[in-house]
Amino acid sequence: MFPSTQVGFELRIDSIVRTVTRHHFVLALAVVSVSFAAIFIRLAQAPPLVIATYRLCIASLLIDPVTCIRSRQELRRLTTGNLALALLSGAFLAVHFVLWISSLSYTTVASSVVLVTANPIFVGIASYFLFHEKLSRQTILGIGISFTGAVLIGYGGWNLGSRLLLGDLLALLGALAIAGYFLIGRRLRPCTSLLTYASLVYTSAALILLVSAIVFRCPFFGYSPTTYAMFLLLALVPQLLGHLSLNWALRFVPATLVTVAILGEPVGATMLAFTILGEVPTVCELGGGTLVLAGIFIAFQKSREQMRQR
Repeated sequence: MFPSTQVGFELRIDSIVRTVTRHHFVLALAVVSVSFAAIFIRLAQAPPLVIATYRLCIASLLIDPVTCIRSRQELRRLTTGNLALALLSGAFLAVHFVLWISSLSYTTVASSVVLVTANPIFVGIASYFLFHEKLSRQTILGIGISFTGAVLIGYGGWNLGSRLLLGDLLALLGALAIAGYFLIGRRLRPCTSLLTYASLVYTSAALILLVSAIVFRCPFFGYSPTTYAMFLLLALVPQLLGHLSLNWALRFVPATLVTVAILGEPVGATMLAFTILGEVPTVCELGGGTLVLAGIFIAFQKSREQMRQR
């Protein structure tokens, strides 16, 4: 009995290890994928609105047929309210991409990605006013530290010129817009599957961007092959592989772990920018970025404790 019991125990342990490894591998793959977004955008020689439009349109064209086949019944059961929320969420996502992509035309990859990753701070503040969620002292401390880091990055941009400061401001506004997207997602995601949710929001954002690009008479053609390759890579790697993997991981690992893992994006993007684009981060960017990420980590430590108590 003992040998067979031991064998059974070892098999269960082996199965758990493989499962944990797979889930964390997908999470790591997602972080690496989204880290490439800023690099692809920098290499795409096109207006920000055009880049955002191609990214969401290609992603929607790839995911919508799959959704129609696999989630047809769910799409039919969607209420008018959920469709309206999806449209609003898509609007926030569209604004986020235009603002953030625009910021990369003015400031460095390091500053832009760190500041746009500060969106959990805006989500925490908005949750306090909209959902009456209490902010603990630890959360307030984390928000304060992150704000100090953002000010330090802005101060560095001010010293290097108003152009960099404008880019930092656009990145912060992009973080505010994506916070609205996440807040609506908290309301919509529990009643829709991942595939349906992503398809609705991506398509809404794509249509809004496409109409905006047409209204502003942005050119859709005449770009280099490299730029078109970047459009495709943006849709495939950070948008579909990265974002969908993050949402998939939420089903198997704690949300706090996913949130903290996303903090690896600025690190990865900065390293890639240094390697591929030759961008060396400044002292203010390194110091301010460290404070922003540390503040977010501290704020979400309290969330992890609260989740464990539930």
